[in-house]
Amino acid sequence: MILPGPPADGTSGAPGRRTVLNTGLLAGAAVFAVLVALLAALGAGLAARGTGELRIPGAGATTVLRVAVLAALALQLGELAGARLARAGPAPRGWAFPAALTGAAASAAQIGLLAAVSGLGVTTVYGTVEGRLLLAMANGFLLAAGCVAMNRPAWALAPLAVVVGAEALRAHPEPYTPLVGTALTVVHLTAASLWTGGLLYVLRTAWLRRADPAGVKAVLARYARLAGWLFAALAATGTLSTLRRLPADVVLTTAYGRVLIAKLVLVAVVSALALAARHRLRHDRDAGPPARAELVLLAVVVVLSGILTVVPDPHWLSTR
Repeated sequence: MILPGPPADGTSGAPGRRTVLNTGLLAGAAVFAVLVALLAALGAGLAARGTGELRIPGAGATTVLRVAVLAALALQLGELAGARLARAGPAPRGWAFPAALTGAAASAAQIGLLAAVSGLGVTTVYGTVEGRLLLAMANGFLLAAGCVAMNRPAWALAPLAVVVGAEALRAHPEPYTPLVGTALTVVHLTAASLWTGGLLYVLRTAWLRRADPAGVKAVLARYARLAGWLFAALAATGTLSTLRRLPADVVLTTAYGRVLIAKLVLVAVVSALALAARHRLRHDRDAGPPARAELVLLAVVVVLSGILTVVPDPHWLSTR
């Protein structure tokens, strides 16, 4: 048994109890969302405290907007992959369209924020490298939304590839070998989006199909096989990017190093939860609890990833 099914007698069960449970879940989700938003808004400043690094203007708002972009990308790519893994059967309501619009709005808002903190006009910001990349991301998300609206979700892969490439060029690679850094980030960002968004879609599908334990197990097993490859890609690209970007002598004394350590610890816990879910799956036990905990921690990892794109380059404080 993977997930609990409906009552055996075919009745609706205890409506009052379900209402209380649903209300509790919604309240818990709302509290978690607030905590995540606070982490995004305050994380960069807290991580840089006592490091001697210069304050980044608009760091909190920038982080929130970048987390929105990463989440939108994960929802879209995860839905595309999850639909293939789920195959035939009841499917959850698609979130790709609102996710694409959110990504477009967050990308466009970063252009306005960049203009505000730099004192430049919006048209001048469009002429900068970062402004052009943000504009490409906004347009890519809008094209992806159009593909979903036309009921051609697979067509969205092309504009989403533009979004991934632009985000990799804009926010992630180290400035010393940018092409190599960009390539590593493209793979890393794609794998992370598929892992997080795919897990969310698969868990939503499993809940809809909870009356069919064998079908749920098959969906989760297909996701587990994909997740293994995604983890390998994340581990390889993350390790190489860290070695290239973070000098060893400033691991604990820079905001980047501190956030990265927190992210690595969470990823280790997430990996353990994924292994626990796979172990339960193989032994025909409920894989839901560790998988849901994995998803919650992955949401925090997304926030930390957004913070990493905002904090200063750690090479500035390195003595090497």
